[in-house]
Order: sequence, then C-alpha cells, then structure tokens
Amino acid sequence: MGSVVALIPARGGSKRIPRKNIRLFHGRPLIAYSIETARESGLFDRIVVSTDDEEIAEVARKWGAEVPFLRDPEYADDHATATDAVEHSLKRLEATGESIDYACTIYPTAPLLEASYLVEGLERLKNSDAWYAFSATSMPFPIWRTFHLTKEGRCEMFWPEHFGTRSQDLKEAYQDAGQFYWERRDEGKPPFRFASYALPILLPRYMVQDIDTFEDWERAEMMFKAREELRKR
Repeated sequence: MGSVVALIPARGGSKRIPRKNIRLFHGRPLIAYSIETARESGLFDRIVVSTDDEEIAEVARKWGAEVPFLRDPEYADDHATATDAVEHSLKRLEATGESIDYACTIYPTAPLLEASYLVEGLERLKNSDAWYAFSATSMPFPIWRTFHLTKEGRCEMFWPEHFGTRSQDLKEAYQDAGQFYWERRDEGKPPFRFASYALPILLPRYMVQDIDTFEDWERAEMMFKAREELRKR
C-alpha cells in the first residue's frame, strides 16, 4: 500500500498581497490554517509544503508540515502554474522511493476549509472510478444572464436570449472553490479538467473566498470571524 500525501504549494513571490502565504490572518500565518486542517483530518501520512522560500519553509515546519526540499526556481516564477509545481514536487517525492496512492493539493489560502470536506473527497474518490475529487461551490447568480463590457464600456450579454428567462428556469452553475484537489497517483491519469472523471465536492458559498487582493483578504477575514462567532453560540 502506498501513502496518502498532502501537498501545499506556497511560493514566496506573491505580488498583489506581498508575503501572502505567511501574512497574519486572525493572528496566525495564513498557511497555518491549511496545515492544521490537513492534520485535523487524520488522512495523511505526510503533509508537505512545496516552496522556494526559506522563511515560508520555516513557518511551515513550525506549524507541523514537512519541507523536504526547496522548489526548483523554474517552478516558482511568475510563469509557473500551480499544477506544474505540484506535479514536479510530487515526482520529486516519488523519486526518493515514496510510493503515493493518493495526493491532495491543498492551497495555502484556504482558512475557511474544514477537515470533513477533505475526508468526504477521499472517500468519494476511493469509492468511484474517478481520477480526481475537488472542492466546488454553486454560483451566487445565474451565469446565463451575465454580460461583459465592450471597448466602449457598454454592456453586451454572453447569452442575450436569456435576458427575460426566469432564474428558476435556468440551469444552476458551479465553480472551482480553489481549496483542495484529490488525485489518484498513476501515470495513466488524464490531466485535471472539469470533466466526468473529476468529482466535485460541494462546499457552501459562505466557506469559499479567493484571496488574491486586499479586498478579498478583508472579506475572508469577515467571513472567518462571522463563522467563529456562530460557533460560540
């Protein structure tokens, strides 16, 4: 039997929110929440942080993760994708003799994630013929009535035929929640896509917030605080 590994990708060069992954979020480094949630789940033989940054590595170790190596520079610049960085890091682990059955990429910007959803993801993946299970949530409005702005700054609908359609008559749409991605480790696996071989694990919208800008950060802090206050009641 192979191992079950959590891989948290956390490069040091975040631009829009400098030092985002270790910036304090309600008193703790942001990455600490993902590490603690992974530990709380009890699923993982190893919790590994992939980073190019010594300071992030030090913080990650302090909160209970491993950093067995620093990421190669070509997987840490502004052009590297998270998918490529994760695959490279997992292959480096496997090159040392680590046999991995299931890997879970957990983003370091997921302070609202709860361990029960990681458990659900692995259980559903194991009991299916899918290759992936990932966090998702419903869209807060009908995408069929959305529009973009023309170069003149005017509205142009993507689907003008649905301007007058009742929202209850439109298909509900879903989006990637950007929190975790389970995968079976096998050379024959297809690339991750929103396809029939990927199982969405649905999270409520109040647990989902991208953290790419300072506005996102403030909203995530408010959502986190509101949830903690509800738990105290």
